[in-house]
Amino acid sequence: MNTTSVDLKSTIGEYGYKHVTQIYHFVGGVKRTYDGIIVDTIRQGQFTKFHCRNGAVVMINDANILMIETFKED
Repeated sequence: MNTTSVDLKSTIGEYGYKHVTQIYHFVGGVKRTYDGIIVDTIRQGQFTKFHCRNGAVVMINDANILMIETFKED
């Protein structure tokens, strides 16, 4: 049986960032800002999941996202 490995990590890590702030723009005009996101923990799929420095674990339904702004923290 052949299996394939799918990399669900975010491409933000390719820029060498360790922590970022992201602003999520949702359908309907709502915006949410998350700071202290640990880049190595970002996983993308039906839900984007990540951990923050404050201990929070966040899951966001990708179907409701129009755009994500990302800012380097350190």
